[in-house]
Amino acid sequence: MKSVAKYISILLICVLSFPVIGQNTSNENTKKTTRILFVLDASKSMTGKWQGDSKYIIARTILSEILDSLSTAENVEIALRVYGHTVHFPPQNCNDTRLEVPFGKNNVDEIKFRLKQLSPKGTSPIANSLLKSKNDFTPCSNCRNIVVLITDGIEECGGDICEVSAALQKEGIIIKPFIIGIGHDTHEAYDCAGQYYNAADKEQFTLALNIIITKVLSQTSIQVNLLDQFNRPTETNVNMTFINKSSDKVSYNFVHTLNSKGLPDTLNIDHLIEYKVIVHTIPPIVFDSVKLTESKHTTISTSSPQGSLLVKLQGPTKADFNPAVAVKLPNNIELLNVQYLNEEVKYISGKYELDILTLPVIHLKNIDIDPDNQTKIEIENPGIAAIQKSIKGFGSIYLLDGDEQIWVINFGSISNYTESLYLQPGMYRLVFRSLYAAQSATTIEREFEIKSEKTTRIKL
Repeated sequence: MKSVAKYISILLICVLSFPVIGQNTSNENTKKTTRILFVLDASKSMTGKWQGDSKYIIARTILSEILDSLSTAENVEIALRVYGHTVHFPPQNCNDTRLEVPFGKNNVDEIKFRLKQLSPKGTSPIANSLLKSKNDFTPCSNCRNIVVLITDGIEECGGDICEVSAALQKEGIIIKPFIIGIGHDTHEAYDCAGQYYNAADKEQFTLALNIIITKVLSQTSIQVNLLDQFNRPTETNVNMTFINKSSDKVSYNFVHTLNSKGLPDTLNIDHLIEYKVIVHTIPPIVFDSVKLTESKHTTISTSSPQGSLLVKLQGPTKADFNPAVAVKLPNNIELLNVQYLNEEVKYISGKYELDILTLPVIHLKNIDIDPDNQTKIEIENPGIAAIQKSIKGFGSIYLLDGDEQIWVINFGSISNYTESLYLQPGMYRLVFRSLYAAQSATTIEREFEIKSEKTTRIKL
């Protein structure tokens, strides 16, 4: 066991000396501050003998040694909360928990001094201590918050540590806590709250603390392979979002890129978090659960061959005519994307439906977008319907398709001047009644034809 502890200590020194591991260290995670809150049990049971001394003195001594090693670590801040040390038991005081040393730089000596001053005497309000730790972590937009709970017992005040831990993680206050049980195995009480380590003796306690700090400070890399039609990781230039599954909050946003060797870039991210990863192709690709292992490189891959779609006019584009193109999956009402004329947009290869928002709307089905190819859709250049009127009124324009009359647009109530509309080539019917006409029988109709790039005048 001594050799194992020595090996872990050496590994910890390496982690602290080389805080960044990975092919690319440019992302923001390398600059995050890691805040470690030690929550220490100083209840009456910690006066019990263990390995030749009281549990509290042994815990205090080993923790102080770890703090010495952390004092030189970059971007690390430490704080100390203690419970069960201000009020004697009995009677039971379930508010006996206090932040003894807040987060700050160069406070290791202050923490060690406070540890020597304190003595165990009270009860164990563990859930309440964890709940109050929420306020120990002052607001910080670029921090990762870690709780390390050291205890020889279980909750004595009726609190639910599992519920409190889950709530703090859900709020994004902390990452899943680490818990060290001193003397005997209490994992059944703590497995739901955090990652539990059983310390049956001093060496296992030292080992557990070293492992935890190594986990917390290790850098872990990931790469996302976006595979083309030949299963090569060549697709790129796509936004990716990493979401913390415990809190449902965004942890990272990256734009996927290829490095100088043409391979997907390596990202250094926090391995203590389980992620939902969304690759914002169209449609998006979702990895529902991504877990990383400290100091190991993780690769996730997905088939994502893309082609492009371009919609344009057969003739020159009118400066003031630029209808939107609504893109959907077949038989699906959910909108995937909106693009415009002469805009080339990438999509995952497959079949799509388009609604080109001309007048009338052009509906296109079974449009194939093939990998590494451009699908080009050309539509006829519209004509102009110039509706000449001298009075306000109520009217509609209909497309004539054989015997069918298809509504296109309403017009007329806002102006008594000429109204001009871009319409796709075809036969139309205009129906209009004056605002001041008291009888429906005064309704008039005009049929007209729209030709591409021509103006048709309709007099009312």
